[in-house]
Amino acid sequence: MTVRTLTFVIGTGRSGSTALSRILNTHPDVLSLNEYMASVGDAAFPEGTLTGDEFWERLFRPAPHFERMIRSGLPLPEFLYTRRPGRYTSADTGIPALSLMVLPHLTDDPDGLLDELRSAVVRRPEGTAAEHHQALFGLLCTRFGRTAVVERSGYSTGRAPGLRRAFPHAKFVHLFRDGPDCALSMSRHPGYRTITLLREIRERAGVESFADLTDAHVRSLPPDLAPLLAERFDPALVRDRDLPLRRFGTLWSELVIQGTRFLGGLPADQGTTLAYEDLLDAPREELARLAAFVGVEPLPTWLDTGCGLLDDSRRGAARSLTAAQLDELRDSCAPGIRALEAQPDR
Repeated sequence: MTVRTLTFVIGTGRSGSTALSRILNTHPDVLSLNEYMASVGDAAFPEGTLTGDEFWERLFRPAPHFERMIRSGLPLPEFLYTRRPGRYTSADTGIPALSLMVLPHLTDDPDGLLDELRSAVVRRPEGTAAEHHQALFGLLCTRFGRTAVVERSGYSTGRAPGLRRAFPHAKFVHLFRDGPDCALSMSRHPGYRTITLLREIRERAGVESFADLTDAHVRSLPPDLAPLLAERFDPALVRDRDLPLRRFGTLWSELVIQGTRFLGGLPADQGTTLAYEDLLDAPREELARLAAFVGVEPLPTWLDTGCGLLDDSRRGAARSLTAAQLDELRDSCAPGIRALEAQPDR
């Protein structure tokens, strides 16, 4: 089956993006790729060409950072495979990258689908990474009878320029949520707490990448940070640590600024925005607009289903903070808020 359109939903995460993937997955023409790019990572986009076997290895190999979290007793709520384990475990084989979050979103038999995909992918001729990815999307569209591909990963604004280079004809949706609400949600999520601590490690070591960390750097780290680089760590180091809310507001602002700058450089027909609060306020209208953008019909039954999957109970969560906490959080979110206010309507 021919893939008519390819769309990437980029954003900070913790912005209703998982619910959006579930909604898209109920559309009969949409192949919803849940956390695909977060799962396969940069390793699945090498320079040059690679064989089908080599490409499959990059889809199959477990993601080291996710495996460390699982082994350490700190799995993310987004890890679907660990809820209904199959033949793969982190303790023995490691969980294939495609299996952790992507395939269980599409089927109740992720192991069987993984086997199906392997038999086809390994037979593919040599090609670029983008060609292999597009062929895989086509296989999945054929398998599920879909025509439009929508990939959605949280914490994904930084990946957008690379995706644009690999897929120059793709469309992009910048999804965002109220800054203080989103930052507060980040502060309670083990993944974003880990991200914040790893950023602190890089800052203390004075390096841009973990590849630049030396043994001397690690030895210089405080005893409550260094263990986070090990293959297994005490989850309390992440879960129970007191982290200032402003760190998460700053992170939200940085990611929102990345997203708005990227979208500003796209042709008008290749980029649009989607505010989580707008989706809650006018779900049918916003979902219909999204459907038109990704190239599918806004089917009435789908709109009904989508409206039923939205939950506005967490809106305004930051208002539960003390006045001082909320002021601090709003101050750290201010750069991102200004960036959103300055962007043209799309």
